[in-house]
Amino acid sequence: MATRSTAGQKLRRAASLTLVCGVLTTAGTTPAQAGLLGGLLGGLTGTVVGVVTTAVDTTTGLLNGADWGYSASQTPMSLVNQTIGANSLADLGYTGKGVGVALIDTGVVPVQGLTSGNVVNGPDLSLDNPSSQLANVDGFGHGTHMAGIIAGNDGTASGYKGVAPGATLLNVKVGATDGAVDVSQVIAGIDWVVQHRNDNGMNIRVINLSYGTDGAQRYQVDPLAAAVEHAWENGIVVVVAGGNSGTTIPSLDNPATDPYVISVGADDPNGTASSYDDSIPAFSSRGSSSRHVDLVAPGQSIVSLRDPGSYIDTEYPAAVVNNRFFKGSGTSQATAVVSGAVALLLQDRPNLTPDQVKAALMSTATALPQASAQARGAGLLNVFGASLALVGPSTQTWPASSGLGTLEGARGDVHIGDNGVLLTGEQDIFGSPWNGATWAPASAAGDAWDGGWWNGDEWTGGCWCGDSWTGDAFSGHTWSGHTWSGHTWSGSAWTGHTWSGESWDGHTWSGSGWVGHTWSGSAWTGHTWSGHTWSGAWWG
Repeated sequence: MATRSTAGQKLRRAASLTLVCGVLTTAGTTPAQAGLLGGLLGGLTGTVVGVVTTAVDTTTGLLNGADWGYSASQTPMSLVNQTIGANSLADLGYTGKGVGVALIDTGVVPVQGLTSGNVVNGPDLSLDNPSSQLANVDGFGHGTHMAGIIAGNDGTASGYKGVAPGATLLNVKVGATDGAVDVSQVIAGIDWVVQHRNDNGMNIRVINLSYGTDGAQRYQVDPLAAAVEHAWENGIVVVVAGGNSGTTIPSLDNPATDPYVISVGADDPNGTASSYDDSIPAFSSRGSSSRHVDLVAPGQSIVSLRDPGSYIDTEYPAAVVNNRFFKGSGTSQATAVVSGAVALLLQDRPNLTPDQVKAALMSTATALPQASAQARGAGLLNVFGASLALVGPSTQTWPASSGLGTLEGARGDVHIGDNGVLLTGEQDIFGSPWNGATWAPASAAGDAWDGGWWNGDEWTGGCWCGDSWTGDAFSGHTWSGHTWSGHTWSGSAWTGHTWSGESWDGHTWSGSGWVGHTWSGSAWTGHTWSGHTWSGAWWG
């Protein structure tokens, strides 16, 4: 047996990993305003691209099989940390300190547990950006729930703690207050993280993507898959939700279809830290025999931080726990658990490559013989076991994605739109043409951004100002003074108004909750943003 001296003289054993190659796609649409709500609320098969009316059964509280808090069960983070062995690493002093996790999601609000100083705001690339009051903050509720799982920290011995309470959480907002987001925004967000991963002393080693699309093109050409591979190649472990389609769709979501990333399914601990009574929830995507989740982590009724007055908080009051918390189920939550665990592992073993991290996690996962291999992957996450593994050279050799496929293919069936006109085809949210042959090499080199510019438009500011990436941003340049009328979507122009002219007033974070739930005087009732309907997206 090989040993090395660390805290506790931890014994390590050799580990090996055999990866399964496969290319999958998912299909499915979700109806409105479900947007990013993802695992929090449920269905993650089709996301990164828009919002639509919810397909939630108001009697059962289920969205495509995932629990929105109506289940009587609760899985507190203390049990999650015990189940995956994070508490054993915490006893040895490991908290994820010094490791950065980029949460590319719907933003984060400064609720208790996310105010210890470990949350850093990156750029806001969402449709909320024109409003200084909405920039970076989470009006939807999904991002805040994920943030609590990954790095929540009350700062007290007995207070709330996420998996890696000492990690730095980089908040990169792409999803708007109603969940609307296009795949071009997510790719831009991934590129930004890669390019700025070492800025401001951050040391970003993990990207959390708690969502996916139903894009059906092969991962070998898909631009979203290429973006996550570029992050992986640049030393960042990318953790992706497998999907909440259960057995209804024989595939994972994009980019979980990419075999390089860590694709995560959900586990139900059934109220105990023992794995013997665990089960795989019905909603967790099984994928196929050629590409299924790599491993599973707790994802049933996870109790994390509440975003008071957010969309999901308002619509699903039964999910509120003891006023301060909110529970939800899905592969979103499971993904956040794994991201926190990777931060712990990398604090202990900072020299591990992404391939070695994946090898360590998969080779030490706890067997779940009561579940099928397609449902459980390698098994249940055991981060303490991974910390004990001696992992030699490990290199994945799957065919790489060229990124030369279509942006529309990456979107799949979900789109954002304005007055019935959907954003489709080879153009980003500004209507700028998408050229994969130009983008792919720049993204791979980590220089797809030029200051605040990406794909020919100014998306954000160009500096770290204080503790946030800000500066000129959209409001001074691109969005407020730049009308949509000059950019056509499917042949139809945005009707000549600017985003600032749409009036984002009246919907702000007051410090303890959201106030004034209206857009330009029109309430959210079956449609969003003052008559602007969105179609097709949901988060895991």
